[in-house]
Amino acid sequence: MDTVSTNRAFGGTQGVYKHVSTETGTEMTFSVFVPDHAEGEILPVVWYLSGLTCTHANVTEKGEFRAHCAKHGLIFVAPDTSPRGEGVADDAEGAYDFGLGAGFYVNATEEPFAANYRMQAYVEDELPALIADQFPADMSRQGIMGHSMGGHGALTIGLRNADRFKAVSAFAPIVSPLNCPWGEKALTGYIGADKSAWRQYDACALIEDGARVPDLLVDQGTADDFLEGQLKPELLVEVCKEKDQPLTLRMQEGYDHSYYFISTFMGEHLDWHAARLKA
Repeated sequence: MDTVSTNRAFGGTQGVYKHVSTETGTEMTFSVFVPDHAEGEILPVVWYLSGLTCTHANVTEKGEFRAHCAKHGLIFVAPDTSPRGEGVADDAEGAYDFGLGAGFYVNATEEPFAANYRMQAYVEDELPALIADQFPADMSRQGIMGHSMGGHGALTIGLRNADRFKAVSAFAPIVSPLNCPWGEKALTGYIGADKSAWRQYDACALIEDGARVPDLLVDQGTADDFLEGQLKPELLVEVCKEKDQPLTLRMQEGYDHSYYFISTFMGEHLDWHAARLKA
């Protein structure tokens, strides 16, 4: 692991780091905020997964999370959204919703993406091992959150690993890639045409198939341009009600899909995570 930069912030250290990933076969960059803490103390970890076109930098620079993490003693980890670099396959037409910046937190099985697009394994296995080794992280106390495509990632990873993540939340998540154009394009390209193989990457399908977490928190802006065509939170409401999965969905009047929305409610999400990650 190489250090790209460190900065003092809110009584802690905001760092950006890079390493060569064995899962993606590329160099990966991620950011970590570590609050000041007593020598030998280990701190709970909150993961943040970003959305389409984003890198670690979007939330690191615009998420306004550090004061809340410092207050609660939370380590905040923000990985990239996809592998990058020379030779990494991309959308043939350079579209924003597939390829670079749009890894969808899956392990791709279709060529030419299978070699590098292994963001599920990277986020679930490889990067946590690195965080546990290099930072004062209490891996028995982890939460996960995300935005849009990263909200999809947070919900699906959290549901598949309920024994690991004690808190799961999302901002404007893609709740059902099986039922929206972004998801249909991405999962067809990465996983193939067999939609039964998509179910592990669809939060609604996972809940329908029996996955459970103690509760879910989702914030969604009513002025979000993607609300009706891509995000469809009503599908999550329906399946959670049918399957008795606790869900708090907060429709935030007038808010859009941007980091103005995310940063407004970031503190409340971190308060919610902190309450569930207490020792």
